[in-house]
This record gives sequence, structure tokens and C-alpha cells, in this order.
Amino acid sequence: MITLYTARTPNGLKASIALEELELAYEVRPIDLRALEQREPWFLQINPNGRIPAIVDHGEVDFAVFESGAILLYLAAKTGRLLPADPRRRSTVIQWLMFQMGGLGPMMGQANVFSRYAPEKIPYAIDRYRRESRRLLEVLDRRLADREFLADDYSIADIASWCWARTHAWSGVDVAGLDHLARWIDVVGRRPAVIRGAQVPEKHPLGISEEDVEEAARKMLA
Repeated sequence: MITLYTARTPNGLKASIALEELELAYEVRPIDLRALEQREPWFLQINPNGRIPAIVDHGEVDFAVFESGAILLYLAAKTGRLLPADPRRRSTVIQWLMFQMGGLGPMMGQANVFSRYAPEKIPYAIDRYRRESRRLLEVLDRRLADREFLADDYSIADIASWCWARTHAWSGVDVAGLDHLARWIDVVGRRPAVIRGAQVPEKHPLGISEEDVEEAARKMLA
């Protein structure tokens, strides 16, 4: 059994979608971001960085994993699915996973911070992060021009980037003309496991709305 500590954010959804795709038994422990529960000492024992998601894999010895990309890699390795065994194909998946972890997620996250959460609106910063987010989405669009998924077969790389790319409107990023990206967002979003995972945690009692995310982000910035 795995315990998932999460909230309904792009990074949080990566873990729940992967757990659903891999058909692993798990229980959900929602983290109340509004109350800054992720900074409480008990949670910092699981994730010293005080962020969601995190998991604890219960076995003879409990094993905690934090950072969403590391969670995806751990779960894929645990099951032997969504990450090829062949070294080159495996590397391709990991490259696109790192593309999301190091680029798409941080840039869209900063676009959100400066356009929605920061107390002072700085046009240069808003424009800079939205333009860079658009550029990275264009990279995905070109990659998807001649293949269904990022690494040919559906993988953890698709889960990671989909969770962020689908939120482009929230970040204020125009995706007009990125038809391959739009097709991929739709195809991935129709997968039954993705639909289920995207509803974790439920909105009640501690699942959060977009407005709640804004409030939690402002508290963290303060």
C-alpha cells in the first residue's frame, strides 16, 4: 500500500495519475495548502522541502519519496511500466521528463506567480515567463508533429508534461496554432486513468479550488 500526500495541483496530479495508470493500491492523505500543512514538522519528515506531492511506500520498512519527477520514476521502476527497459528508449523518456521538471513546470509556475499571486504586477516578468512558457509548448508541439506521444509510447513523460500543458489558460499562455499539442492534450486527457487521477483528492473535505490555490500561493509568498 502507498500513501499519497497531495493536493489538486499540476505536480500533485502527476502522482495520482501515475498511481491510477499503474493500478497500484494507494490511499490519499490530502494536504491543506491553505493552512500551510505542508510546512508542519510531521510532513517535513516525509518531504524536507515542504512541498506536495510525496508518497510513502509501506513495506517491511516504510520508504518516502518526494519530488514529483522522482515519484514518477520510482513508481515506473517499481512496476516495470511507463518507462522502457531499453537504455536508449528509457533515456528518451527521462529526457522529456527532465524537460518538464526543469523547464515547462518552473516557467509556467513563475507565469502564475507573477500574473496571479504576486502583490505587485510586474509586466516585464509576466511577459517574460509567458513567452518562455509559449516557447516550451512550441517545443512540445514540434515533437508531437509526427508521433502520438512524447517518447513514441505513452510514458511518465506524457503524464508530467500533460499536467502542466493543460493549464496554459490559467497561466495566460496562448496556444493558438499549436495543433499537435492540442491533439495530444485531448488524447491524454481522455484516458480513463488520467480522468480518475485528475480528480484526486476529491474537493471535499480538503481538495482545493483554483481560488484556494491562489490564496495558498499568496500565503507562501508572504
